[in-house]
Amino acid sequence: MVMLEATDTQIKKALVTISVEQALLEMGTPVLDEVTRALYSNYNCYIPDCLDHPDYLKSVLKDLYGNGYSSIVSSIHKYLDEFATQKPIEEFLIAI
Repeated sequence: MVMLEATDTQIKKALVTISVEQALLEMGTPVLDEVTRALYSNYNCYIPDCLDHPDYLKSVLKDLYGNGYSSIVSSIHKYLDEFATQKPIEEFLIAI
């Protein structure tokens, strides 16, 4: 059996995906479903793509939740805080 190494980018995408999903699940499963659906219908992307396109996530959250989007962003920041010094994660957090 061959073990494949995850690339740095794949690991960061996984961190962002888990953090975003967890923050949305704190609000409830329907919130995660709604955001996932909006990302796909508006941008043809999924949550892992948000590392490369944080503006998509920001736009969807603002459209769906208005000012309430800031509490979701705060939760995402909380989950990613210990990784915030890593450039792609830092850029993602600044962008959202």
